Amino acid sequence: MKKPELSGELVPGLILKNPVMPASGTYDYGEGANAFDPSLLGAIVTKSVAASPRAGNAPPRLYETPCGLLNAVGIPSEGVDAFKRHTLPGLKKYDTALIVSVAGETPADFIKVIGSLEEEEGIAAYELNFSCPNLGDGMPYGTDPELLALALKKIRKVAARPLIVKLSPNVADIRLMARRAREAGADILTVANTLTGMAIDIRKRKPVLGNIFGGLSGPAIKPIALRMVWEVAGAVDIPVIGVGGITNAADALEFIMAGARAVQVGTANFANPMVMLEIIEGIADYLQENGFAKVEDIVGLARK
Repeated sequence: MKKPELSGELVPGLILKNPVMPASGTYDYGEGANAFDPSLLGAIVTKSVAASPRAGNAPPRLYETPCGLLNAVGIPSEGVDAFKRHTLPGLKKYDTALIVSVAGETPADFIKVIGSLEEEEGIAAYELNFSCPNLGDGMPYGTDPELLALALKKIRKVAARPLIVKLSPNVADIRLMARRAREAGADILTVANTLTGMAIDIRKRKPVLGNIFGGLSGPAIKPIALRMVWEVAGAVDIPVIGVGGITNAADALEFIMAGARAVQVGTANFANPMVMLEIIEGIADYLQENGFAKVEDIVGLARK
């Protein structure tokens, strides 16, 4: 039997070799740091790039939970100018789609970064980090539909490339946020970022994280993220990238069958640097063993 087709075009200008990519900030593309060639991935997603250099939050920044990880890193960034000079040239050498994650505390911050990057070649899309729970005041764009729409409309005016909006799970109705993002110009939605959480050291009688609150990721949030992907895929007519607690091919297949066109892997990369390759191989094996010709054949299959 012919090998199944793993590649696909999410939107014009963004073609994925396969449906697997890292979540922003969870994979290091530095020289000598890669466990495998990043060109094998469906896309590479950068750490979030800010308009100016950022140190991030005060430590401690990480706390392991029984089924996940709390992080309050706070999006440290070299700033867009240094990113263009030092980091971007190295990322362009990989033979796969390049998605630049962008962060900011105001629409002007996003506009500055994207405006500066529009002149650069080799970038396939931008992922707008509207939903980090440990940056500034918790990113109100991620939880207020009108603020999200207002900010996105301003950013859309300066961005010629596809815009991926990373939604927050810390909302009452993620379908409303998805619809507002779609109406305001989003081309793709990533569902979803981390859930806000915290931990307390009972010996010190103080919060563990320097930022008090952090974002919970890992297997604990997978059922919630999967439910949100299902809801969003049924609410909008644009592609969805699923993320949240994916640790193996079976997890990824669940997200795809719920309606995701691609998936991101985050916390699992820290425990197993080869996990994304294993997931890619596992998806291909599943398709072949079950007689599917391409990934598209199983997108939303559980909804039918």
